Amino acid sequence: MTPDALAALSARAYRYMAPWSAQAFADTLTRPTSLLKTSDHAFVLGQVVADEAEILALAADPAHQRQGEATTALQAFHKAASARGAQKVFLEVSAENAPAIRFYQSHGYSERGRRKAYYRLQVGQTADALIMARDLP
Repeated sequence: MTPDALAALSARAYRYMAPWSAQAFADTLTRPTSLLKTSDHAFVLGQVVADEAEILALAADPAHQRQGEATTALQAFHKAASARGAQKVFLEVSAENAPAIRFYQSHGYSERGRRKAYYRLQVGQTADALIMARDLP
């Protein structure tokens, strides 16, 4: 997927945070630590540094959610991160995003911490970020 396609998909999918711009995707993808895995209608973008992987963005097209697209991309990300030497993967997710939290829990992630007022919502409103992680095989 191109940076423009990634930005368009995140704009359709993100309800709990601002979507990334095409430029933000392009800049991230130029880093040697970046790792992008996609399925037909979803993507996982992250990075692998030393023995840890971090998921920076995951999105599935709302018209194709609950059809395995995000799971396919996430499993590919796990496999590729492990191949690069990662032993653990972590991410941050809005504490208010119950569907995403359930999705990550169903893939072996558990809450490891919380960042207070991490996400900016509407003017003057914030949401905590849950730090979730899991070990990689």
